[in-house]
Amino acid sequence: MAALPVVLARAGELGGLDISASIEYGSWAEVEMASEAPIVFKGRRFAGAEVRLIQEVVSACSALSRQELAKTACELLRWRRPNGSLKTWECKELLAELESAGMLELPPLRATRPRGSHTSVSSSAQGEVQEPIAGTVGDVAPVSLVRVTTCEQRRLWRELVGRYHYLGCTVPFGAHLRYLIEVSRPRAAVVGCLQVSSAAWRIAVRDRWIGWSDSERRCNLQRVVSNSRFLLLPWVEVRYLASSVLAAMTRQFPLDWEQAYGVRPVLLETLVETGRYRGTCYRAANWLELGTTQGRGRMDRANQRQGACPKQVFVYPLVKNARQVLRGER
Repeated sequence: MAALPVVLARAGELGGLDISASIEYGSWAEVEMASEAPIVFKGRRFAGAEVRLIQEVVSACSALSRQELAKTACELLRWRRPNGSLKTWECKELLAELESAGMLELPPLRATRPRGSHTSVSSSAQGEVQEPIAGTVGDVAPVSLVRVTTCEQRRLWRELVGRYHYLGCTVPFGAHLRYLIEVSRPRAAVVGCLQVSSAAWRIAVRDRWIGWSDSERRCNLQRVVSNSRFLLLPWVEVRYLASSVLAAMTRQFPLDWEQAYGVRPVLLETLVETGRYRGTCYRAANWLELGTTQGRGRMDRANQRQGACPKQVFVYPLVKNARQVLRGER
């Protein structure tokens, strides 16, 4: 490899990867020597020896997929969630950041469906337009959120979201839970879908509202969860149903999330596309409107899409002192 100058970014410039300083190197050999310095990624500090271990795994196991490399690295580094599961998704992001910094070379991506891509959905009789359901929440009560756990429930959830949500059904980023929204009257029926998933790495108005530092955000972002999908089916016209479902979600999902991932959330967030929706149901459910995003999107690290699709940011504290908890205060 040619001995070209290599620059490692300052802390924070490579997504979540912090390197102790910005240094220009004369060759890739010098970059390898720099792996003696510790790095911090998403709240974990990796010693130089751990970085070297990651490099050795990637070099020695080049026939493995990136997913398999991430799992192997997680096992060797004992990088796990509080519930004991491997932090494979976070490790894949770390590997990508290290590759961007010139510190290792990953195998080519395999032909699999990427995160965030649209998934194909099948059609079934359950997904066809049904007889209208109208009235008020009292007319259809009780309303239930049924956690998606079976293959049949997953197929139905994907079909409904894929056919009737304007964003379609995509592969979610990171941890997530899905729910079917069911009513009991005038007949038992599925009337919508919900998804909660890992929060966005950075949202300027949210981060200012919380008042946390970069290090506090890295440590505690796992306690923020995003309401990334909310769908009421087009033949359902029940007054106050949306806000009632949001209220039920805030009561039910925190325990489900803790059981699944070993972390108790303290803050919910959601993004509402301006020009398409007004966020009325979130306001009715007592969510706080913080402002708008810059419209760049999760993956726009080159800052090329600023203003392309701004969204309103709403949050809902799940505990009274959510901001203090996220800042690491007691």
